[in-house]
Amino acid sequence: QVQLVESGGGLVQPGGSLRLSCVASGSIAGINYMGWHRQAPGKQRELVALYRSSGSTSYADSVKGRFTISRDNAKNTLYLQMNSLKPEDTALYYCNYRRYTTLVAYTDYWGQGTQVTVSS
Repeated sequence: QVQLVESGGGLVQPGGSLRLSCVASGSIAGINYMGWHRQAPGKQRELVALYRSSGSTSYADSVKGRFTISRDNAKNTLYLQMNSLKPEDTALYYCNYRRYTTLVAYTDYWGQGTQVTVSS
């Protein structure tokens, strides 16, 4: 129903920047939330940034002031601009689409992930 493809990951030095992209296709109309999550080896997957249909955004405390989530509706693409990267930002980053099918039920869709490694 929804397909997500991430790109833009790579190896950067501490203090560097990367911009991740997520191209969405399929049935993406209606009430939904899109966001970026990340998962480091041996760790739980965590929410990094959230973009709501209204255009409002939310960020994890650990990335506030450094990361910016945005969306280009014409291109059906979600972005995550990451600045001042730290080694602890190293993780596999996933694009997420949460689609509500009823007022209380939803389905999460995930991309394949793109690796971000921050190291000297």
